[in-house]
Amino acid sequence: MIAPVVPDTSPYDALLLFSFGGPDGPDDVLPFLRNVTAGKNIPDERLAVVAEHYHHFGGASPINGQNLALKKALEGELAARGLDLPVVWGNRNWTPYTRDALAAAHADGARRLLAIVTSAYSSYSGCRQYREDLWASLDMLADDLGLPDGEHPLVVDKVHSYFNHPGFVEANIDAVVEAYGGVPSDARLVFVTHSIPDTMEEASAVSGAAYSAQHLDVAALVAAGASERLGHPVAWDLAYCSRSGPPSQPWLEPDVNDHLTALAADGVTSVVLSPVGFVSDHMEVAFDLDTEALATAASLGLTAVRADSVGTREPFVRGLVDLVVERAASARALDAGLEPSPAVSVGTLPTFRDVCRPGCCLMRAGRPSGIPAACSTDPLS
Repeated sequence: MIAPVVPDTSPYDALLLFSFGGPDGPDDVLPFLRNVTAGKNIPDERLAVVAEHYHHFGGASPINGQNLALKKALEGELAARGLDLPVVWGNRNWTPYTRDALAAAHADGARRLLAIVTSAYSSYSGCRQYREDLWASLDMLADDLGLPDGEHPLVVDKVHSYFNHPGFVEANIDAVVEAYGGVPSDARLVFVTHSIPDTMEEASAVSGAAYSAQHLDVAALVAAGASERLGHPVAWDLAYCSRSGPPSQPWLEPDVNDHLTALAADGVTSVVLSPVGFVSDHMEVAFDLDTEALATAASLGLTAVRADSVGTREPFVRGLVDLVVERAASARALDAGLEPSPAVSVGTLPTFRDVCRPGCCLMRAGRPSGIPAACSTDPLS
């Protein structure tokens, strides 16, 4: 009998599940929001308004439990494939912090890590800001270890933006099809994602396709897949949620509540809300969609259900481990001076780069932040 071939994840000796983080209780909410908005000079009075979203759920964000569930699911999928790759979890904005996860991995003997960010799309807030946090965390760990300036104790690579990976798309199709079991078959499908400032949208195009274009590509794939499985065409739109900042600053629109109002005025009577821009049912989903948007729908007389996010669905978790194996093969090829094999993707947009290009995903087009970022050829790019 021929033994099964175990995939190779070298040169990586640990996997970093890298997320946003969230408060664990009421006393954490304001300190957490201060972390999120550090450097923006936002007074506590304004943060207190956002804090009410968390206090609505007892002061704890669901994201931490969801990250633990995803970590467990990744460990299970890795073990099922015979892969001995430890998984550590770190957050940008709350415990366990990125620097703590990196320190733990280093103490356990890891020297090269692969990071999976819990954001499928490419933009400043979904990619580059995580890479900046990685660089800062590596600097702090180097200081703790007494290393010379500019020397880092770990190499950290990153899985590319995976919005158009088949596992992510398949998991979203499954969730949408299930949601249609609770509404009339002619329900309008409204995809929802986190809004970003127009300036960030313009800057995101350097990555290969603008943030909105990435979502439109995925939405078209999910709607087509759902239409095929449901046996009838599904009409769909893309809307946004969670905008913040001053009213004078333009952000991507339409807001999901405004869009529901417009749909009701056009005679639509039922909708499915699909949180395609999110990996898990964290606060933006639990409050902005499950609380506010569903309340808006009810006030308009719309029958509305919310589809699940991909969470720990099998196609998504399987797809993430596929990406790990794929990125490891790419790293081995690049280390050997060879051209990596083509990566897997679906839709009309190409697969995003394993190594972020210079100037990728800045906050504003043409205005480098000057903050070093990991996982790129040039830390200041």
